[in-house]
Amino acid sequence: MTKITSNPDCGNSPKMEFLKKFNIAFATGDIEFMIDSVSDDIVWEIIGDRKIEGKEKFTQYLEEIKSIETDELVIDHILSHGKEEGAASGIMKTKGGKKYAFADFYTFSGAKGATIKSFTSYVIEL
Repeated sequence: MTKITSNPDCGNSPKMEFLKKFNIAFATGDIEFMIDSVSDDIVWEIIGDRKIEGKEKFTQYLEEIKSIETDELVIDHILSHGKEEGAASGIMKTKGGKKYAFADFYTFSGAKGATIKSFTSYVIEL
């Protein structure tokens, strides 16, 4: 079972709560939640690694990496900016003993919907 620690108080911000759930879904391998949370034309750029475009390729990549099990996720910051942007950062530790710091920047497809149009990930192995 993945240990989850979320330091930010998401308060009454639905977008911040959504980003918390999205990051927890990534850590726990809840691929279905992640797929349901992105637009058909999703763009995910992992800086220095790859750029994934479209829901089909997004799904394929999640399937490829699902064998990497997360032991612990610490979410240090979640921000929501205006109607269409947000960010999250923290530390993820795998069951294999690797530790990563991450910062993700999100663009949403609309003000009310919790659908991610694009996101950029900065990941550093510690």
